[in-house]
Amino acid sequence: MFKKTVLLLALAGASLTTLAGELRVLTHSSFSLPKDKLAEFEKQAGVKLSIIKAGDAGEMLNKLILTRGNPIADVVYGIDNTLIGKANAAGVLEPTSSKVGRSVTGISLPGAVAVDYGYVNLNIDKAWFAKQKLALPTSLDDLAKPAYKDLLVVENPATSSPGLAFLLATIAGKGEAGAFQWWAKLRDNGVKVAKGWSEAYYTDFSRNGGARPIVVSYATSPAAEVFYSKEKLSEAPTANLLLQGGVFQQIEGVAKVKGGKEPQAAQAFVDFMRGNAAQQALPTEMWMYPAVAGVSLDPVFKHAQQPQAASNPKLDAMQHKTAGWVSRWTRVVLKSGN
Repeated sequence: MFKKTVLLLALAGASLTTLAGELRVLTHSSFSLPKDKLAEFEKQAGVKLSIIKAGDAGEMLNKLILTRGNPIADVVYGIDNTLIGKANAAGVLEPTSSKVGRSVTGISLPGAVAVDYGYVNLNIDKAWFAKQKLALPTSLDDLAKPAYKDLLVVENPATSSPGLAFLLATIAGKGEAGAFQWWAKLRDNGVKVAKGWSEAYYTDFSRNGGARPIVVSYATSPAAEVFYSKEKLSEAPTANLLLQGGVFQQIEGVAKVKGGKEPQAAQAFVDFMRGNAAQQALPTEMWMYPAVAGVSLDPVFKHAQQPQAASNPKLDAMQHKTAGWVSRWTRVVLKSGN
């Protein structure tokens, strides 16, 4: 992880004759880019960059909304398609665009600039299933069957962005009524709920010593397993389970903050995040796909199966209904209600 620090950051392409001052960048806790890439950028002008990590993306946006009268940042990275409607409705973003790079088809955010995208889906522990000689589930409905009792761990959508993404995928895939009926069956079949991704993946997932061989994670997780492994692996120890209604496409973006003190420097940072240096680095730093078309990927991404389809509710529905969906999920899964 990229530790919070204050760096000198250059404004590539900016026609500044004096120092632009401090550029405050608000991000979620997973923001990470190599220091040398930021150092290359800093040499071209003398803006002082303050990276402010504010927890998960939801916490980050809430802090931005609470401080909109006196913004705590000039530019924000990490607002995704589950949150962009809320951000726009709250009026905390300055409409932002960039002329740098051509976006991958279908990858955009209204009012912000797409930086990366990825997929939330189920991962499985290949060795566990081979040892137990249990066939992989072929549908979400299979997960509610006795053969898969007590095998799945998910993240709480009220406290976890992948948990929320997975809930949204099930709603888009099964319809609202069908999704919550399925979640009730899953509850009765022993689904475990973790607070966040780290707890689910590193504590409950059987690959890491837990008892659950199926976990809500990311399509790039198998590639990350190979990348970070101490031994040289020829294949990933985990695999994606891309079930219909169980895949969500997440798009993350960057935008200028309304009322920010350094709009010119903020625009330069937006363009930097779309530039080749950042786009080439982010896949193996944040394990997302670059939003700019034509960027080459590290060879380790051969272990990351990119889904051909995803189940996403419409942006308007996510803006207006997500809070209600999360409340209903909590009643159904955690409180055994309706």
